[in-house]
Amino acid sequence: MQLEGIHHITAITGDAPANVDFYVGALGLRMVKKTVNQDDPTVYHLFYADERGSPGADLTFFEYPSARPGRAGDGMVHRIVSRVGSTAALDFWEARLEGSERSEVSLRFSDPEGLDHELVVSASPDPPLIAKAPDIPEQFALQGFEGVRAFASNPSNSRPLLADTLGFEGDQLRGDLRGGHYSYDAPPAVDPIPGAGTVHHVAFASYIDDLDAWQQRVAAAGAQVTPVIDRFYFRSIYFREPSGVLFEIATMGPGFGADEDPEHLGERLSLPPKFESRREELERTLTPLPNRR
Repeated sequence: MQLEGIHHITAITGDAPANVDFYVGALGLRMVKKTVNQDDPTVYHLFYADERGSPGADLTFFEYPSARPGRAGDGMVHRIVSRVGSTAALDFWEARLEGSERSEVSLRFSDPEGLDHELVVSASPDPPLIAKAPDIPEQFALQGFEGVRAFASNPSNSRPLLADTLGFEGDQLRGDLRGGHYSYDAPPAVDPIPGAGTVHHVAFASYIDDLDAWQQRVAAAGAQVTPVIDRFYFRSIYFREPSGVLFEIATMGPGFGADEDPEHLGERLSLPPKFESRREELERTLTPLPNRR
């Protein structure tokens, strides 16, 4: 039983239209699911990814309109690291993204709400997870997640759960299909503020038949873990690792084609069956979004 790298990363936005403009318009990702936060269906849950909405490329956002700006601190993920295919791709993104900071091996930039990103040239054997965008050559497109970086004042407290329970080797998590890293940095001397421009949780990918066993394994390690929750597009469990970051283990399926033609992912508001009776109400409540595809 093993985890297959990062499944998705979920962050918070206070401005869904601007969020779509940046992640679809500027970064060239595909919106693969326009749905609702299943714990609060009056707000969006937006999913951006490669063409197929693959685990390993899903960057998602909860929209809380006009949410206060957040600030990453101790016990929070502070940077999302994504793959590109070459140093020429870094050159392309440096020219495209105003305010980016280039080094020999990577490019750092922030989204309009301050969420920190880094692009690195991938040496991974994993297949690239690429979205098609008319103004971004395929050879320069983002290729999925390389990892995340979190702030932790005592990262050694987390090592037993990461290594003994979840199967990390150092900061690396590798399955048969994909891998990536979960790395720590010393926290700044500021209070953490959850809000717009911060990461809510990071999810790791599981085979669907293994999720019950993962729930039992995490519970046996002493973490306060939820029961298995059916999210319609996948099933999940949630728990906090000892440094404070909210973890999810999510299944690789059923997938976003459960209620949409794969050729038309993200083009309409998708609602899990339990919310379908509220469609008219929710469509009136949710923020109108631009169609950048």
